[in-house]
Amino acid sequence: MGPESGNWYLDLSYDQWVPLPVSGPRPAVRYKHAATVVDEKLYVMGGSRNGRYLSDFQAFDLKNLSWSAIKLKMEANDLDSKDDVPAHVFPATSGHSMIKWGTKLLVVAGLTKNENDKVTVRFIDLELHTWGTIETTGEVPIARSGQTATLYGSKLVMFGGEDWKRSLLNDIHVLDLETMTWKAVETMQKPPTPRYDHTATLHAERYLLIFGGCSHSVFFTDLHLLDLQTMEWSQPQMLGDTVSSRAGHAAVAIEGNCYVVGGGDNKSGALETLLIDMSKLAVSVLTTVPKRHALASEGISLSSALLGGENLLVTFGGYNGHYYNEVFVMRLKPRDSTSNPKILESPAAAAAAASVTAAYALAKAEISNLSIKEDLDTKEIPMDASQKDLSAEINAMKEENRALESSVADITAQNSSLKTKLEETNETYAELSKELLSLQGQLVTERSRCAKLEAQIKELRRILESMPSLEQEVQSLRTQKSAFERDLELTSDIPKERSVGIWKWVSG
Repeated sequence: MGPESGNWYLDLSYDQWVPLPVSGPRPAVRYKHAATVVDEKLYVMGGSRNGRYLSDFQAFDLKNLSWSAIKLKMEANDLDSKDDVPAHVFPATSGHSMIKWGTKLLVVAGLTKNENDKVTVRFIDLELHTWGTIETTGEVPIARSGQTATLYGSKLVMFGGEDWKRSLLNDIHVLDLETMTWKAVETMQKPPTPRYDHTATLHAERYLLIFGGCSHSVFFTDLHLLDLQTMEWSQPQMLGDTVSSRAGHAAVAIEGNCYVVGGGDNKSGALETLLIDMSKLAVSVLTTVPKRHALASEGISLSSALLGGENLLVTFGGYNGHYYNEVFVMRLKPRDSTSNPKILESPAAAAAAASVTAAYALAKAEISNLSIKEDLDTKEIPMDASQKDLSAEINAMKEENRALESSVADITAQNSSLKTKLEETNETYAELSKELLSLQGQLVTERSRCAKLEAQIKELRRILESMPSLEQEVQSLRTQKSAFERDLELTSDIPKERSVGIWKWVSG
């Protein structure tokens, strides 16, 4: 496989990951960067390595398979000087989101070396190679990283993340890209548990699917759905293969399918590349990689590219105990996309629709039976034909009955599965509660011990602070002692002098 013809991707097998041979120098290894494909080029911005945030902007040409570093300059009228960096350097950023909007890339949120109270939106002009900060208004969300930002028409929908104080979030904020105005959105029904390092994909230009992510102690494998028209949350049950919990993974939606790669649980990386049929909410394992593989990494990026009519998945970077800077691609097998997208309704709407459908079906059956009876009363129908029609209708009713019984069995099985999961969750909650009480008891003991230590330290400080005065008193006593000793010596000399004088007088 080589870039000579530019059609190297036609030599690839379907649904298999392949590392690309790269000519020239590669970018530094990293994870938690942002990447997207524009005009057959993969653009990579920022990221993190060994605790350092990166500020470089790189482009990978998917035709000739070569990297190039792009030096950005601050736009002349940009007044943002808070980042205290040279004008040609984009602020070093990690855990951010990047989307294409017009001829620009928008870089949203993320961590920089300077703490900002609110989410910052910057742009990179792909034609002029300039960057700047966009002034946004409205209900600007709190600064964060590990969030998702999904393009929905002319709006950007941001969900979740982790703020500077490590508080986890599950809020929804929408940025109008035409007016650059933020709005905090109130949603209905139960939202997902606060989380970060999850993924979000858009289905049928209406539904936002949140998959996976983590809190500070739990890694998720759940799927949540937000109807962007009604702003109502639901948690549908996924069908198909069982998948492992993961965070730090990446996902992209192509023609009604969501592809998920990478991620992990801080113990091991996720080896499966997942295919989620967003219409059927069915998940399947597309392929797997060996342990410690570069694709079984957290903080990896996943983009989609269209080359010569072929859909490709493109990954870059990641970390699983080792940092990476390889580019992997997968040529996607063409899949049936002619079926109409399924309308994924909220639980309440689904129940109402089911009730209406059932009532309609019952009324239709009654009308049909009445029509048959009237026809039998008013028309002379040959016995054989009547028996055939009746037999066919009975068979049809039996088939419907079997289908209903099968549906009831499926629902019963789902309910049983949900009850089992609920019991497991309750057991886990009870264990965590016991552990929390134990930790609280240990904390009280440690606080008491700390209080005693602080009292001892305070007493020692008081003694140390009184040392100078004690030394002064000792010095004073020493001085008094010396003076007393001198006086004593003088006193002992006086009688001798008087005795000599008396003997002189007697003899004289």
